[in-house]
Amino acid sequence: MKKLIYISTLSIVIIFGTVQTKAQLGPLSAQYFQNPYLANPAMAGINQGVEVSVGYRTQWSKMPGAPEQQALTLGYGKNRTGWGVNLYLDRAGLQRQLRALASYAYHLPISSEQSLHFGLSVGVSQQRLSLEDIQGRPDDLSAQRYNDREAYLDGDFGIAYTYNGLRVEAALPNLDRLLRSDRENGMVDIATFYAAAGYRFGLTTDQSWELEPKVAYMGVKGFDSVVDAGAALWFENGQLMLSGLYHSSKSATFGLGMDLKKRYRVLATYTTQTSALGNYTNGSFELGLGLRLGK
Repeated sequence: MKKLIYISTLSIVIIFGTVQTKAQLGPLSAQYFQNPYLANPAMAGINQGVEVSVGYRTQWSKMPGAPEQQALTLGYGKNRTGWGVNLYLDRAGLQRQLRALASYAYHLPISSEQSLHFGLSVGVSQQRLSLEDIQGRPDDLSAQRYNDREAYLDGDFGIAYTYNGLRVEAALPNLDRLLRSDRENGMVDIATFYAAAGYRFGLTTDQSWELEPKVAYMGVKGFDSVVDAGAALWFENGQLMLSGLYHSSKSATFGLGMDLKKRYRVLATYTTQTSALGNYTNGSFELGLGLRLGK
């Protein structure tokens, strides 16, 4: 029995060193072309009215304890202010991580076509182990002590600049770990900086076909930075979208999206596995749904 406990403890360490890192470095694909609020609190309530989005991604389907990510965002925009709620659940093996953040954004117009956006998210994060999934004694004291840790204050800060179809943005995620480097939580390979630039322009005079190239950069503590580059092609007056992104981690993401009547959003993507793990696991699949109420 003790041997099983040791094995489960070793599995926890491996999960933190590989699976959880992968989850942190592989954000939900919806943040690039459909739901930028996932990555930047400055995008909360950028559109007037209410927006609700949900996302689900599953990885490594052939492996026990395959990682899963779930996200729920709620945004509300009125005049120059935006409010939002961002809930994120990450499941990987025995590990469960929950982030619950509330956001405030201010959208400052500097001309009829240009705006600056500022946003701050504040909330809590908590990490726990799923005791019922431990192959051994579920009352193991080491696992219980891990779960006895209190939730801690966390947050994100972001800015953005928009000019017609141009959007340039930057964000500082995981502020608690960035400002308090002494925190020992077993997850050192986390995103510390995010920046992206994209420009959506018409390919036809009636704007029924549009192209949106985009480049994104993510700095990571104790790990190589990740660069993403790709584009989305919008057609049928912006209601259908095909997208593709190449990641410097030697993987690629392909997506199909819909934005029906500028109200109902659907996104399905597939991300190939990184070259180092391509012989052992499948890629990841993501499904996102959104509803916009308002203008």
